[in-house]
Amino acid sequence: MAFLTDRKRAAGTGSAKSGTEHHWHMIVTSCALAILVPLFVFTFGSALGGTYEETIAYYSRPWPAIIAALTVLVGMIHYRAGVQTLIEDYVHGDLGKVLIIGAICLSYLLAAAGLFAIVRLAL
Repeated sequence: MAFLTDRKRAAGTGSAKSGTEHHWHMIVTSCALAILVPLFVFTFGSALGGTYEETIAYYSRPWPAIIAALTVLVGMIHYRAGVQTLIEDYVHGDLGKVLIIGAICLSYLLAAAGLFAIVRLAL
């Protein structure tokens, strides 16, 4: 005779079997972005309006480059998870699969381009 609670019986029985994990992932990336975006705005704001050489010198320092890179990386991870959920909820069939693959590829492409640009500025 098994003594299971209602919660234990229901855990992992949703349609995707990973809804709680996905939700927790979105919460963690949201909290990280809540900290990173204001830091990025303040560090990026300091570089606005400067000449090319001033901007290169500013992003050659580790703190602004790290903040910018983390913001791009975490932002694209959050985007990928959010848009995947949106497509899964509203688009069905083969079109949904194609759109999910396209959105994931787009998020990786944007993350790579952003990180490449920051590395080029920083080095």
